[in-house]
Amino acid sequence: MAPGVQLEKEQRMGFFQTILVVLIFLPLLMVASHNFLQNFTAAVPRHWCYIPAGDNDTTEVTGDLLKIYIPMDGNQEPDRCLRFSTPQWQLLAPNGTSTNATEPCLDGWVYDRSVFNSTIITEWHLVCGQRALKDFAQSIYMAGVLVGALVYGGLADRLGRRALLLWSLLQMGVMGTGAAFAPNLAAYCAFRFFSGMGTAGSILNGTLEWIPSRFRAMVYTILACSLTLGQLLLAGLAYAIRDWRQLQLASSVPFFLFFLYSWWIPESVHWLIVNHRPETALRNLRRVARINGEKLEGEAPLTPVLPAPYGRFSNSFSYYHLALDLQRFRGISIFLVQLIFGAVDIPFRMLVAVVVNRLGRRHTQSACLVLGGLFILASIPVPHDMEVLLITLTVLGKGLFSSSSSCSYLYTVELYPTVIRQTGLGVTNMMARLGAVAAPMMQMTQAFVSFLPLLLFGAAPITAGILVNCLPETLGVPLANTMNQGNQGNQILNTGSCVRHWTGMLET
Repeated sequence: MAPGVQLEKEQRMGFFQTILVVLIFLPLLMVASHNFLQNFTAAVPRHWCYIPAGDNDTTEVTGDLLKIYIPMDGNQEPDRCLRFSTPQWQLLAPNGTSTNATEPCLDGWVYDRSVFNSTIITEWHLVCGQRALKDFAQSIYMAGVLVGALVYGGLADRLGRRALLLWSLLQMGVMGTGAAFAPNLAAYCAFRFFSGMGTAGSILNGTLEWIPSRFRAMVYTILACSLTLGQLLLAGLAYAIRDWRQLQLASSVPFFLFFLYSWWIPESVHWLIVNHRPETALRNLRRVARINGEKLEGEAPLTPVLPAPYGRFSNSFSYYHLALDLQRFRGISIFLVQLIFGAVDIPFRMLVAVVVNRLGRRHTQSACLVLGGLFILASIPVPHDMEVLLITLTVLGKGLFSSSSSCSYLYTVELYPTVIRQTGLGVTNMMARLGAVAAPMMQMTQAFVSFLPLLLFGAAPITAGILVNCLPETLGVPLANTMNQGNQGNQILNTGSCVRHWTGMLET
């Protein structure tokens, strides 16, 4: 590389960095919509057995006549999965009683379409014996994010940040649009899987490699808030668009625009340097300096640290449990719950941007994980009819996990040297998505022990929050380029150093 080039000489944000943040902010806004899309496209409406009005009549039985065909609960709501084997005409009398002879819904289901015109639940009848397929479809999407994080992280270190960003944006547009036209559940899950892979690649965009260390926490908080605002945007879109195919399409088409304008974004100079392309790196630096109205001068290497990332699995494991189970608050509109759950992340993410520069990355992430887990555990004994207290504990827990996620991403970027940074991000993101995949599956254990899922969702982040204290602190440490710089900048942790850390804390 030619003399006179310095990568982080002036600790200030230029016009180029500002434009870059805006351009990356927009696709991340829609990435959040895809993450939580099934809160609406897979919403489960009220439903009951379809009862034909006659042998040759397609008209269904409705109104008060339903109770002679379908068992009613104490609130006079029809059973969702059973009907009487024979009509119970005596129930039309004021004090009539029924037999207990019931059978499954042999003729299909009727759905309440007052909230949603259609969802994948109503289209493919994912209710009763097929209800587990709803959670399976969400896990398939998260499995795609997991695979994408692992595969695309390595490819970003081999092929560059820019190439993977472009491919991922195009993939999300194509696969998301394909999901909107899926003819069956299998095709839908396949398209969603590849959309999930694109999601992972979109997040591994290398933006922070262009940001001076002084502003890194602030910029990542802004980008993280795009994921939060995306949840608010999704609530508005879902309120306006009640058909799942149209909502899926509206959330996917913008990625074609993002793909087109992202050709303007240059390749990371850090990546170009470690891959022995100094001429291209210098050309990109001159272009950025020209946009910023500056001249290029000086030369200074960056020094790094080497990581041992913890906590991402537990953080996502608990976060997605809270964020993807909105219908458990039956007394509150699902659109309002989505709005609340999305909005709460903003103050928590803004707060963590300040705290990480005061307390450091390690202690901030540890505190967020432990406190978030404690809020989940505190919700276990709360009765379901105390919805205000229940949603308060849930909102506080979700906000803390979003803070932990912001801190974790920033922490990981600063821990890994450039030569393996995107691979490292890919691995840690893979662990996060593994937690997201496991969350819907773990929810199924509620059928055996009602409080077991909440116990696990609370204990996992508390354990991770304790282990995070074994990591080195990266506050104020410049980004590294090579493995050797990483070894010089920070000691690789082992069991002994972790024990010494805890011994010192106990003695203090």
